[in-house]
Amino acid sequence: MATVREGNKAVLLVVDVQVGVMSAAWDGPRIVQNIALAVERARAQGVPVIWVQQADEDLPHGSPAWEVVPELVPAAGEVRIDKQFNSSFEQTQLEPELAKLGASHLVLAGAATNWCIRATAYGALDRGYDLTLIKDAHTTETMELEAGVRIEAATMVDELNIAMTWVSYPGRTNRTATAEAVDFSPPKSLLSD
Repeated sequence: MATVREGNKAVLLVVDVQVGVMSAAWDGPRIVQNIALAVERARAQGVPVIWVQQADEDLPHGSPAWEVVPELVPAAGEVRIDKQFNSSFEQTQLEPELAKLGASHLVLAGAATNWCIRATAYGALDRGYDLTLIKDAHTTETMELEAGVRIEAATMVDELNIAMTWVSYPGRTNRTATAEAVDFSPPKSLLSD
């Protein structure tokens, strides 16, 4: 069993909202607008915002495609994490940064739903964090499979939103919320214990 994180501090984790990722993402402008709202709300409540950026052959570090979309601007002093794998935890400085902040509750937004958001969400739960997925602030691209099979981006977003309301881990709480209604306070189950 994972070590359940002590404390009640939230962090907003914004994953891979990069030019090259968002250029073909489903409903990108609306999703970016919702992420901007979540960032604004987090900052207003004194909740730290951490920005994660993927670097790979399609997103070379420092290239225009690698940059965060121009509608979102990390503030001075906000942590930026570079990653090479789907999970924001694998071979990155994310966990040490979360430990410095005393984080126990991760609020998650970004792209791509079926890869990096899913891997980061399960990675957070596996490592003992409470998790809130902002259900209208993550996106992906429609997948074209063999024999003309398509998995629509909206379907993948819906599926992960459902999973994050039904999956359960001992001693942890997971939920979804809209960008407008996201609550950065500790999950209610922790407050009543």
